Amino acid sequence: MVMGVRMFLLFSVCFLVHSSHGSKESVLKLVTGASSSPLDPTRVTQISWSPRAFVYRGFLTDKECDHLILLAKDKLEKSMVADNDSGKSIESEVRTSSGMFISKKQDDIVAGIEAKLAAWTFLPPENGEAIQILHYEHRQKYEPHFDYFHDKANQELGGHRVATVLMYLSNVEKGGETVFPNSEAKDRQIKGDDWSDCAKEGYAVKPRKGDALLFFSLHPDANTDPSSLHGSCPVIEGEKWSATKWIHVRSFDSPARSTSGDCVDENPNCTSWALQGECEKNPNYMIGSKEGAGFCRKSCKVCSSK
Repeated sequence: MVMGVRMFLLFSVCFLVHSSHGSKESVLKLVTGASSSPLDPTRVTQISWSPRAFVYRGFLTDKECDHLILLAKDKLEKSMVADNDSGKSIESEVRTSSGMFISKKQDDIVAGIEAKLAAWTFLPPENGEAIQILHYEHRQKYEPHFDYFHDKANQELGGHRVATVLMYLSNVEKGGETVFPNSEAKDRQIKGDDWSDCAKEGYAVKPRKGDALLFFSLHPDANTDPSSLHGSCPVIEGEKWSATKWIHVRSFDSPARSTSGDCVDENPNCTSWALQGECEKNPNYMIGSKEGAGFCRKSCKVCSSK
C-alpha cells in the first residue's frame, strides 16, 4: 500500500510538471477503460499537502454524470454512518443525504469509470468499494468526519480506507461544498459571498459537474491523518448529486471467509443491511448462490444458529 501511495505522489508531480508547460506536445494521456475518456494530467491540481488532496477538472463527462444519476434516482435510501464502537451502519443526523451503491462493472460506463479511477489513483480496482451515489437536497449535509475507521470490525474487511475520490455529478447553485476544517491551506484560500458560511470554516472545494476530488486519509507510512477531516456543507440553493469511491489498503473484494460451517454473519453491517431489505435486493452477496454461501446468512434467516 505504501509503495502504491508513493507511486501516486511521484505521478502527481508529473501531472503538475506537464501542466506547467502548456504545449500540446507535453500532454501525457493514459488509456483507461474502453467506455471512458483517457486521463489528462494537465487537468489535475494539487490543492493541499496536509491532507494530500487533488482536484481533477472534468474527470467525468456529462454523459457519465447523467448515467450515474439515472442508475440511482429510483433506488435512493437514507444514508447511514458507521458506529464508532460496533462498526455497524446506523442512521444519524450527522448525515442527512440519501444514497445507494452501484455494483462494480454494472455496465460498460460504470466499468470505464472504475478503470479510470484505478489509473488515476494507482490503487488496485479490487481495493475499492462499490461507487456510492449521494443526493443532497435543501439543507442536507454531512458533518465533518474521517473516512478511516475507529472500530476493528470494519478494518477487518480491506483495512483502513486509504483514499477517497468524490466525483461531482451536478452543479450546485450555492452551498454543498466539500470542506476540510483541518487543512493547512485553509487560511490561504480567499472566499467571497458566493461561498457558504460552512465552507469558510476550512479549505473548501465547490461542487462542479464532472470534477473529482481525491484525498488521502492515511499518511504514506500508513498512519491515520487527522488533517483529512472533511464534510459536505449544507445545500443552500439547488441540489447536489455526487459519487463516492472509497479505496482500502488491501483487497475489499476478497474478504476472509468463515470455514467453520456455522450460521454466522461475516460482515458487521449484516444486521442493518437485512433491515433495509438487502436480503431481497442483493441475494447473491447476502444469501449466496450456486458459486458459494453468502456473507449475511444469519441476518437473512436462511440458516439456523445453534
